Amino acid sequence: MKVTDHIEKANGKTLFSFEIIPPKKGKNIQELYDNIDPLMEFQPPFIDVTTSREEFVYVERDGLYDRQITRMRPGTVGICAAIKHKYNVDTVPHVLCGGFTKQETEYLLVDCQYLGIENVMALRGDAMSHQRYFEPADGGHNFATDLVKQIKNINKGRYLHDVVETDHLSDFCVGVAGYPEKHMEAPSLKSDLKRLKEKVDAGSDYIVTQMFFDNSKFFEFVKEARAMGINVPIIPGIKPVAVKKHLQLLPQVFKIDLPEELINEVEKCKSNKEVREVGIEWCIKQSKELMDFGVPVLHYYSMGKSSNIEKIASAIF
Repeated sequence: MKVTDHIEKANGKTLFSFEIIPPKKGKNIQELYDNIDPLMEFQPPFIDVTTSREEFVYVERDGLYDRQITRMRPGTVGICAAIKHKYNVDTVPHVLCGGFTKQETEYLLVDCQYLGIENVMALRGDAMSHQRYFEPADGGHNFATDLVKQIKNINKGRYLHDVVETDHLSDFCVGVAGYPEKHMEAPSLKSDLKRLKEKVDAGSDYIVTQMFFDNSKFFEFVKEARAMGINVPIIPGIKPVAVKKHLQLLPQVFKIDLPEELINEVEKCKSNKEVREVGIEWCIKQSKELMDFGVPVLHYYSMGKSSNIEKIASAIF
């Protein structure tokens, strides 16, 4: 079932969902299952699985180091299929511009259709670590808007090199990212919302936001988006603070602000165990307020660890 169908079927009730990352190469999927198992009692209608883009590693050969491209966490579509089969739940693979050609994207979408995966999250992706700015793969998309257009074209039987007449067209429901505190590369929130509307006008069916810790910023974001004519469901993405280092790491990586009240509470903690509890309590409070606001789904960034998400969900659902 499509994400939008799940939302409609819920008839105003806030749903629970979460996002996981694939294990690194050589790891067993059972560890992933062990972290998903405790969260299934909260009946998530869908689970997101991230995609990692390529990165460089240096391999020694004859005393010299040769730079090679690798993917440390492959297997997104395979994991989606495994989870769908094991738990009978819809899965949402993330599809990136970065590191993928248009042809590779087409093949990935064909695989998803064969596996009965009806939802995809279309993202531009980040620049590689050695790049100052994002650079598309040779033959790849530069913007998520173009990726959305490719997915929607395939839904109409329009592939890269031919048009297919068939009674078995795909019908992907497409999610895109929104940024309550604006994308780090956007000159202003207003301009970032214009880019978001372009993605919606291209055919996006729903929006999932980047993490935020101040609900007032999400409320203002939704207000401004609606005023601009963005009428698809907007799902808040939420992540609990778990370690003291998050005070520096999250603003640095995601260019977001943390509320002073949360900062003060974390700084009082003498251990990361205490920080974890502060993060859980803050996230419960944040989730309840968002639920009162009427959000369609509370979407948690679990990063493959479920114990804190389980405590939060137990208090909310």
